[in-house]
Amino acid sequence: MSMTQKLSGLEQATGKIDYTLTNDYMFRALLQTNQKVLIGLVGALLHLHPNEINVITIENPIMLGEPMNQKEYILDIRILLNNDKIINLEMQVQNKGDWPDRSLLYLCRSFDRIQKGQEYDTILPAIHIGILDFTLFQDNPEFYASNKLMNVKSHKIFNDKFILNVLSLKQIDLATEEDKEWQLDKWAKLFAAKTWRDIKMIAENNDIFTSATQSLYEFNADKLIREQCQAREDYEKHERTQLMKLAAQEATIEKLSNENNLLRAELERLRKQLDL
Repeated sequence: MSMTQKLSGLEQATGKIDYTLTNDYMFRALLQTNQKVLIGLVGALLHLHPNEINVITIENPIMLGEPMNQKEYILDIRILLNNDKIINLEMQVQNKGDWPDRSLLYLCRSFDRIQKGQEYDTILPAIHIGILDFTLFQDNPEFYASNKLMNVKSHKIFNDKFILNVLSLKQIDLATEEDKEWQLDKWAKLFAAKTWRDIKMIAENNDIFTSATQSLYEFNADKLIREQCQAREDYEKHERTQLMKLAAQEATIEKLSNENNLLRAELERLRKQLDL
């Protein structure tokens, strides 16, 4: 298929996008194959201009289209940036209630790369960036947050090499002027877009977003990529079902426990009456 045909197909595309960029396999496929988009996204997230990104390498590439073990496969993207920073990038749709702990574990793994005989002060900075399709903290909603180790009294940053950032696709309205300056609100809208009309409107007059949209269109037409995207959705659906069942079981147990406590209280009251 020629580039003209590809563009023509994209221009005519309408309706719902089958597999959007919130599908973690699609997210991985696009960023692994389109370095222009990878550089643009990482630059926006880290507030770096394109000329400040000299080398960007994905350290854990996958063979796109090949079947995988859904339960064990991790689709986070580990990036070596300018040979002096480790970036772990992930797309997460489902809120399983454990993301703060899980993301911290992944960040620790990225940071713990010291080799035998290596001086501690030469350890590369590690940054874990989660793009979440849910609000992480309901009592403190935020669009883009950066978290570092900090002294809780003086607010002095303990270490600049250990950072955890969160971009919430559910809180785009809370984007700050700085977020908008780096077009993070537009990136979030691009990821959250559900229809071809919406995503083409977002990408209009932006070369990087147009490139991302073209790649998304091509991958949505690729049989092998579609199969893996569907497999991811099936796995996530199964996980959601299991979590709902577990929640229902826990609610039933709690209800039975409360009823049991009421029965015990009633028995105790009756015993006291009999004693009188």
